[in-house]
Amino acid sequence: MSTGHAPQHRTRRPRARLALAALAVGALSLAGLTALASPGGAATPTAAAGQKAAAPKAAAPSAVPAPPSGFTTTWSDDFNGASGSGVNTGDWKYDTGPGSSFGTGEIETMTNSTANVFQDGNGHLVLKALHSGSDPRAGWTSGRIETQSSSFGAPPGGVVMMQSSIQQPNLTTANGAGYWPAFWMLGSTLRTGTTWPTSGEVDILEDINARSSVFGTLHCGTNPGGPCNESTGIGSGERACSGCQTGYHTYAVQIDRSVSPEQIRWYLDGNNYFTVNSTQVPADTWTAAVDHPFFIIYDLAMGGGFPDAFGGGPNAATVSGGQMNIDYVAVYNKGPGSTTPPSNGADLALNKTATASSTENAGTPASAAVDGSSTTRWSSAFSDPQWLRVDLGASHAIKQVKLNWEAAYAKAFQIQVSNDGTNWTTCYSTTNGTGGVQTIPVTCTGRYVRVYGTQRATPYGYSLWDVQVFGS
Repeated sequence: MSTGHAPQHRTRRPRARLALAALAVGALSLAGLTALASPGGAATPTAAAGQKAAAPKAAAPSAVPAPPSGFTTTWSDDFNGASGSGVNTGDWKYDTGPGSSFGTGEIETMTNSTANVFQDGNGHLVLKALHSGSDPRAGWTSGRIETQSSSFGAPPGGVVMMQSSIQQPNLTTANGAGYWPAFWMLGSTLRTGTTWPTSGEVDILEDINARSSVFGTLHCGTNPGGPCNESTGIGSGERACSGCQTGYHTYAVQIDRSVSPEQIRWYLDGNNYFTVNSTQVPADTWTAAVDHPFFIIYDLAMGGGFPDAFGGGPNAATVSGGQMNIDYVAVYNKGPGSTTPPSNGADLALNKTATASSTENAGTPASAAVDGSSTTRWSSAFSDPQWLRVDLGASHAIKQVKLNWEAAYAKAFQIQVSNDGTNWTTCYSTTNGTGGVQTIPVTCTGRYVRVYGTQRATPYGYSLWDVQVFGS
C-alpha cells in the first residue's frame, strides 16, 4: 500500500562537491499520505515568487529540557542571543556558498548574513530563505550552519541522544514548493578524510515542499548503491507530521550502543517512529558510519532533487521569507552500563521463525516483521481475523511487545502466548488500537507470541513493519 519508489536524499557534504545520479520518488506509507491531503493551518497567501511569507507570530521560548532519566546533558544551545545577532561562532560555523556545490541540485546561495541566519531575541534561531528578482529558479539566499564540535557520539556500551525543538516553515503546499528544511548530522571522520557516505550521515528531520511530514534516514556504505542503497539511504519514508508547519515539535535521534544489535532510533514528539538495527548492514559498514562521534547541522535549502521528486519547486507561487525556527538543541548521553531503552533487553523475536494466517503478496511475508528492518513489512489479506505468530525458540517471561504498524493497522487485536503453538492465552486485548508505534507492557510466559487481529482500522489488511518482543 505504498507507492513503490525510493526518495532522493541530499548527499550533504560540508564544502564538498558530489554528483548524484537521478533517483525516483520515495516510498510513501499511507500514514504519511493520509495527513497530507489537508495540511491546514499554515500561513497562506497564494503568491508569486518574490512576495513574502506571512510574518510569524512570536512564540515563547522553551527552556532546554532536563535530561531524560539516566542521561546527562552533554551540550546545548537555547539561542538566547540579542535580536538580529548571528550565531555564537564559538559553537557554530557558517557553511556558505552556492547550493550547487552540495551535489543535491539546490539552487540557493548559503550566506552568513543576519538576513538569512539570526537570533530573534525571543530565544529562537531563525534560518530564512529570501528571494530577489522575477525568476523563481534563481535569486535565492538562505542559511546553513554546523557545530564547531564533532564530538557528539555514544561510547561503546553507551547511548547518545540529539534533540531539537523546531517549527518548520509556516507555509502550505500552495506556496511552499521547493522549501527543504533539515536537522541532521555527519560523521566526525568526514572532517579527517573519510569519504561520504562511508563516514555516516543521520538525517533527524527533513521535510520538502511544506507537506507537513518528516523523513528520517541513515546514509552509509558506498555510493552509488552499496549495502545502504545510496544515495537514497535507509529511510523511514514519508511520515505524517501534523501541525509541524505551524508550531514547534521535537525531533530526536538516539544512537544506542548498549543493546545487541546496536540501534538508531528516530523520535517525533517523543514517539519512536523508525528504527535501524546494525544487523541490517555489514558490521564494518555500521562501524564506519555509526560508531564514532558526529557534528550537527541545520539548513534551509531551496530546490533540489528531493523537492523535485515530490512535484518540484520553487515555482511562481513560492513565497519568499519562509523560515525554519529553532527553539533549542541538546545532546544527552547515557554511559555504559546504564539501563537503556528498550529496558527489557534484546529483541527476542529478531530473525526468529514467523508465520501468518495470510499474506497480501510475496513481497510482504511474515518474516519481514521480525527481520530488524523498519522498511520491510508483513501485510495480510483484506479480511478479519488475521494473525502473525513468532516462534521464540524457547519459553520466555515476556515483559513487553512493541508493534510498529504501517497505515493499515488493527483497531481491535490481542497479544497471545502459547507453549505449544496450539493452545493460546491472551495477555493483552484492546478494541481501541491507535496504530503507529505501540509499546505494550505485558506479563506472560510462552515460546510462541501471536498478534491476533479481529477488526481492521482500514479497508486494507493488517500491516506491520516490526514486531519486537522483550523479556528474560
